[in-house]
Amino acid sequence: MLKGFFSVPTPVNEPVKSYKPGSPEKEAVLQAYETLWNNPIDVPLYIGSQRIKTGTTRKMSAPHDHKHVVGTYHLAEKSHVEAAIDAALHAKAQWENLAWEQRAAIFLKAAELIAGPYRAKINAATMIAQSKNIFQAEIDAACELIDFLRYNVAFMTQIYADQPKSDSGVWNRVEYRPLEGFVYAITPFNFTAIAANLPASAALMGNTVVWKPSDSQVFSAKVILDVFQEAGVPDGVINVVFGDAQMISETIFNHADFAGVHFTGSTHVFKDIWNTIGTNIYKYKTYPRIVGETGGKDFIVAHPSANVKQVVAGIIRGAFEFQGQKCSAASRAYLPKSLWPAINDLLGKELATLKMGSPQDFSNFITAVIHEGSFDKLVSYIEKARTATDAEIIYGGTYDKSVGYFIAPTVILTTNPKYETMETELFGPVITLYLYDDAEWNSMLHLVDTTSEYALTGAIFSSDRYAIAEATAALKNSAGNFYINDKPTGAVVGMQPFGGARASGTNDKAGSAMNLLRWVSARTIKETFVTPEDYRYPFLGE
Repeated sequence: MLKGFFSVPTPVNEPVKSYKPGSPEKEAVLQAYETLWNNPIDVPLYIGSQRIKTGTTRKMSAPHDHKHVVGTYHLAEKSHVEAAIDAALHAKAQWENLAWEQRAAIFLKAAELIAGPYRAKINAATMIAQSKNIFQAEIDAACELIDFLRYNVAFMTQIYADQPKSDSGVWNRVEYRPLEGFVYAITPFNFTAIAANLPASAALMGNTVVWKPSDSQVFSAKVILDVFQEAGVPDGVINVVFGDAQMISETIFNHADFAGVHFTGSTHVFKDIWNTIGTNIYKYKTYPRIVGETGGKDFIVAHPSANVKQVVAGIIRGAFEFQGQKCSAASRAYLPKSLWPAINDLLGKELATLKMGSPQDFSNFITAVIHEGSFDKLVSYIEKARTATDAEIIYGGTYDKSVGYFIAPTVILTTNPKYETMETELFGPVITLYLYDDAEWNSMLHLVDTTSEYALTGAIFSSDRYAIAEATAALKNSAGNFYINDKPTGAVVGMQPFGGARASGTNDKAGSAMNLLRWVSARTIKETFVTPEDYRYPFLGE
């Protein structure tokens, strides 16, 4: 339907830059880091055309140097949240009636701005705000965000082009209308790309949005807002408020025009949101869309035929990249006893080579966890394991928060497959290993499936195709993203649509047309060209 009228760019995944010593991209990001580090910013609320400084502020600091202040942001009161809702509703008619290709152009321009003039800045901001090393910042704040913006436009055109059959004399068509009301986006600290995509994907489909970023991600969210403004997102389309999450959500969920929530965060919070929406259901003009990606207790399973080097690399990358603060991070592993001596030997040697410190030093693989609350929680589980009778810390277990919130990559070995850290999401650089008898492969797969309430990601390492097929079938409900001979992290937009079920979310697959379909409400239109003028059918006779 659309291709005959418009040429839609074919999305291409953004290539990852190397940042090798002496490269221009390394010099650019280090310069951007220094500029941001030494020039504190003040972030207002974004409500319609207004940039509001309430005077009630919080400081922003880097997790790897928590005494250094890089800026402040202003906190909303209830009246500001109400104003943000009003601004979204006021902007709605003009935005949803804007031609789809005009909306597409805005977000395609945003992608090009990030790929070019903003790349170093958004990466540096993510390194500072979320303590990501340069590679983790590059694949998130640059590449994944660019991919989201480009692919979403392509997915949108696919959706619009999906039209019903028409017979002679009748033209049938479907309009993919935005939702009636406004969308609420609640975004996490850990991915700058997710923070941008949750409001942007709903806005692309013609919705207007109230967006609440995580308090720990406001610093890099400011760069997203700068990009969106330069790309031409009109005032009122994406409104941004910071502050008391309970007050903001309560104000929004009590509004009659609330039409949907796009959420990434904890399972507990999402269940509370769902419960609140259910309680308030009689207040709304329409049934709200509830889209959420939540927690994970993601697994690695090694078959006796697995390659030891691949398993060890998968454990280290899967569990410890970005300090294990990915919802997809490996946090439990099931290893055959026959391979354990070789895995243990190599794992110990490789862990000894990991460096930890500021992301400004590109030789550091590990940096800090996000804040003191996370640090203290992780330390409590490490200390429990230190004195447990059915578990022991075999690597790591050290920590220090005097300068930054640093926790060494920690490996716990347990004899209890239901030990606490095999079941509880920790969101940090801690993985727990359980050794199984090779002959218990089948029952072990059942154990993996039944151990956790989550079902986000999982991986199997094996060179035996029968074992791979068996695990793929046995674990079909255990992971929305399943990896064969690879770590359970690193889903790429347009290649591995991301999301899980059970307590891991609604599995609406970010990075695919499935997610965008949640932000439209279809209307079927039938037009008859030669309309009957007599009610009588032939079967009635003369």
